[in-house]
Amino acid sequence: MVSDARALATRLADLGDAALARTLAARGVSPQSGWHDFFDAAEGLLDPASIDRALTHLDRSDLTALHSTTPADSDPGRRDGRPTLLALVDEDGNAYTQVAERVAAAATAAPDAFRPTGPPPAPLPAEAKAAAAAAERAFTTAGSLADILLACLHTPLARTGAGPVSAVDRRRLTDAGALEFADELEDLLGSAADAGLAVAHEREWTVTEAGERWLEAPTPLRWETIAEGFRAELPDGLRTPANGFLVPAAWADVYPLDPEWPARADQLRRMGVRWGLFGADDSAAEFPWTAALRAGEPADAATMAAYLPAEIDRVYLQADLTAIAPGPLAPALDLRLRSIAVRESRAQASTYRFTAASVGAGMTEGETAASMRAFLAELSLTGIPQPLDYLIESTAARHGLVRVSSDDATGRTRVDSTDAGLLEAIAIDQALRPLGLLVLEGDHALSSRVARDAVYWSLADARYPVVALDATGAPESIHRRTAATPSVPAAAPEATYARLIRTLRGGHGTQGEAGWLERELEQAVRARAEIVVVVRMPDGAERSFTLEAAGLGGGRLRGRDRAADIERTLPVSSIVSVGAV
Repeated sequence: MVSDARALATRLADLGDAALARTLAARGVSPQSGWHDFFDAAEGLLDPASIDRALTHLDRSDLTALHSTTPADSDPGRRDGRPTLLALVDEDGNAYTQVAERVAAAATAAPDAFRPTGPPPAPLPAEAKAAAAAAERAFTTAGSLADILLACLHTPLARTGAGPVSAVDRRRLTDAGALEFADELEDLLGSAADAGLAVAHEREWTVTEAGERWLEAPTPLRWETIAEGFRAELPDGLRTPANGFLVPAAWADVYPLDPEWPARADQLRRMGVRWGLFGADDSAAEFPWTAALRAGEPADAATMAAYLPAEIDRVYLQADLTAIAPGPLAPALDLRLRSIAVRESRAQASTYRFTAASVGAGMTEGETAASMRAFLAELSLTGIPQPLDYLIESTAARHGLVRVSSDDATGRTRVDSTDAGLLEAIAIDQALRPLGLLVLEGDHALSSRVARDAVYWSLADARYPVVALDATGAPESIHRRTAATPSVPAAAPEATYARLIRTLRGGHGTQGEAGWLERELEQAVRARAEIVVVVRMPDGAERSFTLEAAGLGGGRLRGRDRAADIERTLPVSSIVSVGAV
């Protein structure tokens, strides 16, 4: 036991910072751990409870190798495998004593987990009907995720302390038609996270820059992005050396010691079904686009494209202020149309409705009457109906009647309007009381300590025709959207564990060989273990004593010498080495 702890501590100390951080992360070590040196780390990682947790992260092949007499990582192709990453084996791939004991206990409790399983049957090509149904599911799912990301882009989705999206936001998305069933949300957000389109940070979900680009991409490219992310984030046990993955029929048996794995495997397969990778039934049939992805090839929607609805780039504008898309509108066009109109239905043929509020919201986001007309004229198969043109013109005339600017002289926000009645209504509006608006005598304006953008959005939410002015007095477009999260990888383990690694290296470097020896003796005393102590005698000769370690203090080790039936006290400075009996 003592020698294993030291061997592991020495090996951890020899690892580079990046490799050490990966091991700490894989073992689930807290970055705030109270470890002071590498011996503390070795003790923690060799703790039976910690080893048991690590074994649940091993797939069946790794468990079988650990339980056999063959070194766990003896296969050159597995030299950097999970047992090595999890610090369960030494440099030769042999399990540490404590690890071997916990493996033996696990094999006794669950012998089936340590037996290899036969290969699953090879999948058969799916029929055209099943392929068409899968492509339709993928198309529908892409539309749902687009709705979710668009809503999240404007207002981040709140998360509960346990992680799921709050009930309020879940209901908001369901009512808006983004979800058919509320329980779909976590799967869709999981797909977005795997593809780097959204990120869960602290208590909210936010959209990344890649997510913004994805919203404007055509459906085949959307699917390819999701499929690549799905494959990349599959657990290691499901991946193949060719960068592919196992057939879903084999997934359930991959992590036999993990009690949470069956539910996780079901979720992964369910996500694959949603995105048209797998059939809705449990048959072994496989689609051509899935076969290529599973073989390790890049995601390619070319074979799926024949089953996808053709996207259109024109709509019918109606005199009743609606727009009818006779088919799925191209995502980029749909995105812009929804910035100035409310989508009332989403199907193969979608309906959008223009209102004063929706047109005003578009102007708030930066549209102008001219830009709207140009966009709609190009989009429409029927021209711009007179009622819609009048709605745009009247909204534009009223938009900007209230002006919000920053007063550099006072550091306050100024609210102006040529309509005295409108300004008076704002001053007494109870919904705007938090702004603390004050009337500027003789100036026909209001003033607030609140920042300009906050005042602007408060007035916009209260449906006032407001415009923001920049420092020169010119209208400035203010976007409600939260800034997209940069599409950068999550913090590397090395950064996460930087403080802990500095502490471990500092402890090891200052203690040196004497420190290791003292820690071994402390462990032996704590365990009342029998140890073999090699002592250098005054004449330079070395002599071995087998002791039951009893105490350590004042630079001396006390222990019971069973052979001589006496208690010995040995100077620590004279001890050359310590070993297990």
